[in-house]
Amino acid sequence: MTLGADHPGSGKHKVAIVGSGNWGSTIAKILAENTEAQSDVFQKEVKMWVYEEKFQLPDSHPKYDSSKHSKPSNLTELINELHENPKYLPGVALPEHIIATPDIKDCVADASILVFNIPHQFVPQICKQIEGQHLPYARAISCIKGVSVSEDGISLFSDSIGKRLGIYCGALSGANIASEVAQEKFSETTIGFSPDDSKLKPLPEGLPKVDHELIQNLFHRPYFHVKMIDDVAGVSLGGALKNIIALATGFVDGLGWGDNAKAAIMRVGLLEMRKFGKMYFSNSCRTATFTEESCGIADLITSCSGGRNHRCAKLSIERGKSVDEIEQSELNGQKLQGTLTAKEVYEFLKKEGTTEEFPLMTAVYNILEGTVKPEELPDIIDPKSPKRSPSPHKL
Repeated sequence: MTLGADHPGSGKHKVAIVGSGNWGSTIAKILAENTEAQSDVFQKEVKMWVYEEKFQLPDSHPKYDSSKHSKPSNLTELINELHENPKYLPGVALPEHIIATPDIKDCVADASILVFNIPHQFVPQICKQIEGQHLPYARAISCIKGVSVSEDGISLFSDSIGKRLGIYCGALSGANIASEVAQEKFSETTIGFSPDDSKLKPLPEGLPKVDHELIQNLFHRPYFHVKMIDDVAGVSLGGALKNIIALATGFVDGLGWGDNAKAAIMRVGLLEMRKFGKMYFSNSCRTATFTEESCGIADLITSCSGGRNHRCAKLSIERGKSVDEIEQSELNGQKLQGTLTAKEVYEFLKKEGTTEEFPLMTAVYNILEGTVKPEELPDIIDPKSPKRSPSPHKL
């Protein structure tokens, strides 16, 4: 496939987003606002791939029509009709030039910029469907928070997507709770993007170069500020590993231990995140990214305060149920990323023989498995602390 002179969007980038959960729909909103505002660079239409499912529009919805909505409808049809994702982002108006499609090949076919926003366990099968169906010179951004673990080791989803599709893929991550961004409350994010254009299929003549400036213009909104950096690994790892730490702080909050305890867990968690990057991605990861950028410390703070991983872990303690059970009852069909990431990171660390180097991340996995109690966290993260002596007042 090539973008010829007679192509209706010749000289302009076309954007497609793969994924339509609450964060995917929010990012689609941002992209569509910017493609409309920058018509000299981008085609206005933004296609959004939706995993097709049935959804019953509640009769309380302001656009409910009993002649059309008395039975469950295809989610894609509802999104295109209502210009809203009523299941995953209810109440938020989406630009009318976002076109939802259940056909992933149709979604990506003529897009020069692909944005991935799907649960990370589905990346391999989605890439398999896209392979050979996309423009060979396309560039991509991954908004997926997780890591890919296989027999070959551990890798970033930006790298996995790029290698599988033969294109370049950067990464976006930051302190971004989807509902707040969708409501246009101020937030910031980090995008790691550092392609070696000499090794990529060149863009057609006349199509603007996909560099830091173009990507920033595509994602930046008055309510959503974007910082561009080269450290794709740091951005990706910050987004993945903070979900494990958020589970730990959720356990602590569920126990009612207060803010001092949560701060201690976050401090240890940040150190383990930075250490992980230094040990396993030393050639590309800048350790300062974890302490200086939104994808690091800011995302950690947000996720440990109001993110879904923290909330579900907290509820699991309060209700005496497993995190998996809470996920099923609370997330409206969406999946936690922290539980799967904790398992994958633990399996990798066990294979490397370094679980003791990361006591907090290891403990989170063991708590999820039921072999460690959350109450044991203080001694696990600081095993050398002196044993408590009886209070002299009790002697």
